[in-house]
Amino acid sequence: MKIIATTLNAKYIHTNLAIRYLKAYAEPEYKVDLVEYTIKDPVMNIVSDLIQKKPDVIGFSCYIWNIEETIKVMSMLKKVNPELIIVLGGPEVTYDVSYWLDRLCDVDFIVIGEGEITFKQLLEQLDGDKDFSSISGLAYRKDKEKKISPQRNKVDLKELPSPYRFAEDLSQLAKRVTYFETSRGCPFSCQFCLSSIEVGVRYFDREKVKDDIRFLMENGAKTIKFVDRTFNISRSYAMEMFRFLIDEHKPGTVFQFEITADIMRPEVIQFLNDEAPAGLFRFEIGVQSTNDATNELVMRKQNFAKLSRTVTMVKEGGKIDQHLDLIAGLPEENYDSFKNTFNDVFALRPEELQLGFLKMLRGTGLRIRAKEHDYIYMDHAPYEILGNNILSFDDIIRIKQVEDVLEKFWNDHRMDTTVEHLVTNVFPTPFDFFQDFGSFWDKQGWARIGHQLEDLYKRLYAFLEESDPKSLNVVESLMKYDYLLHQKFKPRKPWWQDKLSKQDRSSLYQHLLQSPEALGEKFSAMKLNEKELYKHTMLESVSFDLSHYLKTGEIMEAESYLLVYFNQSTNRTEVFPIPESTIKNAS
Repeated sequence: MKIIATTLNAKYIHTNLAIRYLKAYAEPEYKVDLVEYTIKDPVMNIVSDLIQKKPDVIGFSCYIWNIEETIKVMSMLKKVNPELIIVLGGPEVTYDVSYWLDRLCDVDFIVIGEGEITFKQLLEQLDGDKDFSSISGLAYRKDKEKKISPQRNKVDLKELPSPYRFAEDLSQLAKRVTYFETSRGCPFSCQFCLSSIEVGVRYFDREKVKDDIRFLMENGAKTIKFVDRTFNISRSYAMEMFRFLIDEHKPGTVFQFEITADIMRPEVIQFLNDEAPAGLFRFEIGVQSTNDATNELVMRKQNFAKLSRTVTMVKEGGKIDQHLDLIAGLPEENYDSFKNTFNDVFALRPEELQLGFLKMLRGTGLRIRAKEHDYIYMDHAPYEILGNNILSFDDIIRIKQVEDVLEKFWNDHRMDTTVEHLVTNVFPTPFDFFQDFGSFWDKQGWARIGHQLEDLYKRLYAFLEESDPKSLNVVESLMKYDYLLHQKFKPRKPWWQDKLSKQDRSSLYQHLLQSPEALGEKFSAMKLNEKELYKHTMLESVSFDLSHYLKTGEIMEAESYLLVYFNQSTNRTEVFPIPESTIKNAS
């Protein structure tokens, strides 16, 4: 019996942990081949590849991001080979099983909940007596009648074999994200989340977890993302794992965690700030809303003051990047309330702020009680909301405009100095900047086309030229500073008009060749000759005092000059303020 476990990942770099658990548990009695695709792969290509493997059974791992594409693949497979047995599993088909059996005539079996044991028992019956009635957590049809057996008891995690050691995965470990599980379940009851349905938290064996992580690192894994819903729910466990990862990590490895920030104690953060190497850890923190009434309605316990303390302490430590999540569309969170939530969280200046929209997931309490808040939402995955009793579709469109420019101009960190100045000194609040710019962006039709880096600068300039021209002089200079700071090589054609004459530029260069100490010891020690100076540096006039900014972080309006050195030996860009006395001496 030829068996394939497959899925359609959102991106190539992602890997699917579920199908690896199925393979590990089924072996050695049954050999399961793993095959992964992406949701952007043409359906015909996926079907062609699978059919050529001559399978008897194909199991698909299903989620909101891949279910509709998976259905297309499955339907085509059945047309080509009606005898092929198709099995679905995963969170998207675990709930509303009767609906899926009605909708998907091409499906033979649906595995409900944790699938390791159920899938193996299904293979045993397919290979034997075909008595499926004895298998817990299985749905199927018999003589056109739906048969749905109750979900089985929770799996003993300590008995599951490792899904991380397959030979076929080793060559890809350095190129893809490795998802890793040390626990299952969540202690919280957030009504918009599938994790709230499963009560309690179960842990894998700690020593086996450590051995698997060692194995992954020894074989080249670079990004290991823990999928535990709340990695730090047990303080002692989190501390033990943090200590282990700090002590035994390999250079270049990054570990990502989902943490609950308001329960993290200051001494744990201080330990990380003191002990963790910079860049080793990355935290993902779900804030969702800072509206207490909203959090109460979705049964979400959150102390935003303590959350802020954690995020701030971590940020001040300078070791760990933080990714914070918001959800627009939660109950009783209207447009103005969401604006407050956004500004509350942006004030923490996370390295990434993800603005998502509520999805009415099957099985969640919020979907079950959707009528209480007049929710309207997509009929098919991802079930994103289209409005509710206090948030109109027009409001959602406006918030999506914020999301678009937030991703490009904050999360990608292309112009941090510029954006910080705009949200602090030019616009009333951060949300006002992103909203005004996002609406302008959408109105210009830019949301429907691609963008080069230079385009982003030009479009921000065009927006400010219309919305706040009086700020443009300083902001354009900050944009030039940000742009040059992120270039590895001297740009051939910058996006701005050069304001420095050839004569002034030549005079400055000649003066710096004769008196390099004018830019300080560091510049003087570089001992750049004339050819290197002209080839690897740029001189620019700016409308803010760079020296003052580098010392204080404050933007003070003043006409000045800077020299940018694109250091080819270190692949770093360095900026030197040019003192006013140097300008005078060069004139």
